[in-house]
Amino acid sequence: MAIVYLGLGSNIERERYLTAGLDALLRLFGEPALSSVYDSAAVGFDGQPFLNLVARVETSMALEELARTLRHLEIEHGRPENATRFSPRQLDIDILTYDDLVGDFQGVILPRQEIVENAFVLCPLAELAPDAQHPVVKRSYGELWQAFEQSAQPVSRVDFSWRGRWVSRAQ
Repeated sequence: MAIVYLGLGSNIERERYLTAGLDALLRLFGEPALSSVYDSAAVGFDGQPFLNLVARVETSMALEELARTLRHLEIEHGRPENATRFSPRQLDIDILTYDDLVGDFQGVILPRQEIVENAFVLCPLAELAPDAQHPVVKRSYGELWQAFEQSAQPVSRVDFSWRGRWVSRAQ
């Protein structure tokens, strides 16, 4: 079984689509481990703020099958097939890491570069897996978050419940 970290985000009907994404992950993989949910500004385009979180799942799916399955989920939940990278979206699910794979696997680049570039990815990943090591940088996500220029990309934890329990509470 591969250990996979996934970044989930939405800036259109945010709570609805994050809930739908988590429900889909539950059906596919069983109960995911989850970070808190964070509010952050859109990066790379002018748009409504996003809600983001990171989920840890275990899967026997090969990477290519996983990528196809997650893409299908995004489309099923309203993402246009030809959506540009920097655009609003109902549901975005990115493979951040797949075990310790490094490289370009039929267009899936691992680890995902956004881990070290964007607070909305690194913050929840560092919360969920502070001691796990980035497979290229060879530093823990907790260390990377501590060294990150957090004031440049502020994120804030928000209240979010799923399946009758709090995933996240605002600070």
